[in-house]
Amino acid sequence: MSEIDWSIYVLTDRRAAGPRSILDVVRAAIAGGATAIQLREKEAPTREMVELGRALQQIAKEAAVPLIVNDRLDVALAIDAAGVHVGQDDMPAPIARALIGHHRILGVSAGTVDEARQAERDGADYLGVGDVYGTPSKADAGTPIGLAGLAEIARAVSLPVVAIGGITVENAAATIQAGAAGVAVISAVIGAADPAAATRRLREAVC
Repeated sequence: MSEIDWSIYVLTDRRAAGPRSILDVVRAAIAGGATAIQLREKEAPTREMVELGRALQQIAKEAAVPLIVNDRLDVALAIDAAGVHVGQDDMPAPIARALIGHHRILGVSAGTVDEARQAERDGADYLGVGDVYGTPSKADAGTPIGLAGLAEIARAVSLPVVAIGGITVENAAATIQAGAAGVAVISAVIGAADPAAATRRLREAVC
């Protein structure tokens, strides 16, 4: 698998996008320098997820940016996405790996060193680590791990670590200094008035 640039990992959220088309927002984010996109729509029915995923996959492929699907392996396979991301309460990572094969990307969420090490043993290609600063996008995120927790996890594994949870242009650089390979954002880009400009500012902060 070729090396992936995880520096600016943008997660979709149609609620954060408001009345704007999520496709237009993603196009703007990619134009601003987003290096990976995740289809993350927790409440969308399957048919809608597939339709949206196909459209996003076309945009991502044209830009040579990987599209990762959150949770839904069936959708990821149906749209031929670059990979899938699973959380601690989703399908176990070894099963996900067996289903998607080794030519697709497998991301796993981790909030502790033990979870991170287990994900690495289970075949993950990268880790989504957090909640770092606290986030309104995940009600069950728990207590933020902070920069110290992020740094501890980054030191414990050899996988790329993507920091998530309350990331903004003001605090993004600190996560890179703590050992993250990149930042995962929702509201900082999807909810921004100018997603392309917001993404550019994030890139300037972390690169």
